[in-house]
Amino acid sequence: MRNNGKRPFGKILIVLMLVFFYLPILYMIIFSFNDGKSLTSFTGFSLRWYKHMLESQDMMEALYTTFSVALLATVISTVIGTIAAIGLSKSKKIVRNIMEQVNNLPMMNPEIVTAIGFMLLFITFKVEKGYMTMLLAHIAFCIPYVMLSVMPKIKQLDPNLADAAMDLGATPWQALIKVIVPQITPGIVSGALIAFTMSVDDFIISYFVTGGGVKNLSIMVYTMSKRVNPSINAVSTLMVAIITMILLVINIAPVFAAKRSRKDTIGKRKVFPGVLVAAVLVVVIGVVRFSGGSEERPFEGQTLQLYNWGEYTGEHIIGEFEKATGAKVVQENFDSNEQMYIKVANEEVYDVLVPSDYMIQRLIEEELLQKLDHDKLDCLDKISDHVKGFPYDPNNEYSVPYFWGTVGIVYDKEKVSLEDLEKEGFGIFLNQKYKGDVYLYDSERDSFMMALKDLGYSMNTENEQEIKEAYEWLVQCVETMETEIVTDEIIDNMAQGRKALGLIYSGDAAYVMAENENMGYYLPESGTNLWSDAMVIPKNAKNPELAHAFINFASDYEGAYDNSSYIGYTSANKEVMEDLYGEGGEYEGIDAYMPRTGHPNDEVFVYNEETKKLLGDLWSRVKIAASNAD
Repeated sequence: MRNNGKRPFGKILIVLMLVFFYLPILYMIIFSFNDGKSLTSFTGFSLRWYKHMLESQDMMEALYTTFSVALLATVISTVIGTIAAIGLSKSKKIVRNIMEQVNNLPMMNPEIVTAIGFMLLFITFKVEKGYMTMLLAHIAFCIPYVMLSVMPKIKQLDPNLADAAMDLGATPWQALIKVIVPQITPGIVSGALIAFTMSVDDFIISYFVTGGGVKNLSIMVYTMSKRVNPSINAVSTLMVAIITMILLVINIAPVFAAKRSRKDTIGKRKVFPGVLVAAVLVVVIGVVRFSGGSEERPFEGQTLQLYNWGEYTGEHIIGEFEKATGAKVVQENFDSNEQMYIKVANEEVYDVLVPSDYMIQRLIEEELLQKLDHDKLDCLDKISDHVKGFPYDPNNEYSVPYFWGTVGIVYDKEKVSLEDLEKEGFGIFLNQKYKGDVYLYDSERDSFMMALKDLGYSMNTENEQEIKEAYEWLVQCVETMETEIVTDEIIDNMAQGRKALGLIYSGDAAYVMAENENMGYYLPESGTNLWSDAMVIPKNAKNPELAHAFINFASDYEGAYDNSSYIGYTSANKEVMEDLYGEGGEYEGIDAYMPRTGHPNDEVFVYNEETKKLLGDLWSRVKIAASNAD
């Protein structure tokens, strides 16, 4: 009776743990059926994101890669791990002890260390990264888990079992397969299931060892999470459904198998059903992935290597381009211009890049780009004059604009007065009236631009005293205003009105205003960053002719419309820009969509290596100050 009082507490604790683990998954599943783009506000039931997922070649290929790699890695690592464990059991004790410690090392290591080790290994031996390197890495990190599961079962065996079987006439192979393996089957099953789970789940190692556009679902979800994309809920829900189905089959199959003879069930009843489900899934996805028409097209069988920002292409442009040309597009994603630069500078091969203005300037200066062949381009006349001839490429010899816009203030009209904005400009980020109700964007360029402009300086200044004043301005902001420094989460957060104001890119502000009519976008008279991302062709591109074809396609009305309407950033195509902003357009009357032009205080970023390093160092200190203020 004394323990009765503890039981309700234990039950409550179990319930709370289940809620903690499964409520986020339930939330994700519900929002996978959301009609709107918001990840937090349910606007109605719809299957649109599942439709988008099934139509997305990238997602289907990621799904295929995930499960094909997992199946192959599971089978191979299970065989190797089981044989290695059996071999170790017959080794000398000192060898066995050493190898057990070596086997534990990969599991004890931080995953990032293992990932970098694999990456350096492939780089050292000049192995081209892609599907095979991902598979090899998965096999390698799964083997220790198989061995760890099998070895305890081997230790439980009678050491004379194999000898007894051979004394009775069995060959060594028969003794292994018919005597030893059936006895250690539970360990093999456990090891295989762990290997499969680890492979499906892995992100960090996969991220560092892959290339050539090959990515599994973990990498795909990571790139999708950089911007508002509800398809992330759909593809994650599909993953949960697949894993749940496999687990159900694995657990239910033994109940039915128990009715069969022991001979039929040994070695099959747990592993085979789950593996069969996954194998069937891979075959189905493979059929979808590789199915296509036989019509001859101008670039049939060729491949375009596209390196673009994550979630920076429309829903249909890649598929439509492949249909029109017969080419295959392999798209890789980067998170920053600097990440892109490192790969290009290290001579990784791409046909088209989409860097930002200042980075294009750097790539031109370092002779990493080739000049465009204007005879192969029919798109320049379709580009708005306002986004042509930027200082980094005044004659558009190297680049064709993709998206463009400004950086300004998104604000809640019910919380922030236009009078305050007009009076203070970027200085409103120091107004105590809005303390604790402000977002800063985690970008040294844009944050220092804001501070420098409010102080009356050029955002391209190289004057260390002016930069120091801007640094002090930002430190004052984070220390006195309880600011929250964010990246793309500002988009959905401001759409839900969670703060009064924040620094934001115009394309993101256009989405926010389309989702919430109480939101506005303001550009201070002190000036701002007029930016452009553009398509360029690297010096070492293998297929420049196909690259020119893609640039034309992405700049033409259909491709540009698909890009801009889906992403929300301003199209460089003047007809698309006018249609989307004009009457009946998706961004009708939303001034954030139409960038300000001709303002004397607006500037385009100029690349300067020393200034960039200084700003990066100072911005790190600003974030430390923000952490201390918290």
